[in-house]
Amino acid sequence: MIGKLNHVAIVVPDLDAATLSYKETLGAKVTPPADLPEHGVTTVFIELPNTKIELLHPLGTNSPIAKFLEKHPDGGMHHLCYEVEDIVAARDKLLAEGARVLGDGEPKIGAHGKPVLFLHPKDFCGTLVELEQT
Repeated sequence: MIGKLNHVAIVVPDLDAATLSYKETLGAKVTPPADLPEHGVTTVFIELPNTKIELLHPLGTNSPIAKFLEKHPDGGMHHLCYEVEDIVAARDKLLAEGARVLGDGEPKIGAHGKPVLFLHPKDFCGTLVELEQT
């Protein structure tokens, strides 16, 4: 059902410093920051030959990422994102097998303009999983 790894998301307390570190120190290609108010985050993508790294920073006072930073002030890995061909079919299969879809279970539009869902970390070895429709 899952396809390739789309990205690894890392929450960062200082988006500018993290972006500079990847760009200047590691020589990576980075995207400009993009605010996603519906998700409560600002994102920057680090483009690699085989996948991407997503840097996440809180946007607004109700950002779920702010809660993450309260527990992990230095930041850290937040989630893995896998591609799926049909997000509704993937969701239905996962629910039938007992997996928990976060939120209301309906896909939302993610940072790449495509439908996404998040799966409960307790169902996937303690790791938050995002599915993105290709």
